[in-house]
Amino acid sequence: MTEHAPYPENDPRRRTARLHDMLTEVADHAREDVLKIDEPKAQALFETATEVCQGLATAFEHYDRQSEPAWQR
Repeated sequence: MTEHAPYPENDPRRRTARLHDMLTEVADHAREDVLKIDEPKAQALFETATEVCQGLATAFEHYDRQSEPAWQR
């Protein structure tokens, strides 16, 4: 996980960047675990978890970059 100290303590990007990293790590872990299990329903669950975590990580990234109209200040 990377350190996000450049942002002041009260800047929400300090937290969104950290959560982005955490969600990306969980998504990567779930994706790797899909290959380690044989049960189809569990594989589907892990694939879904990967997609959800990736989607949330992307939302945090868009907030940080203000790349979506909803996040622009």
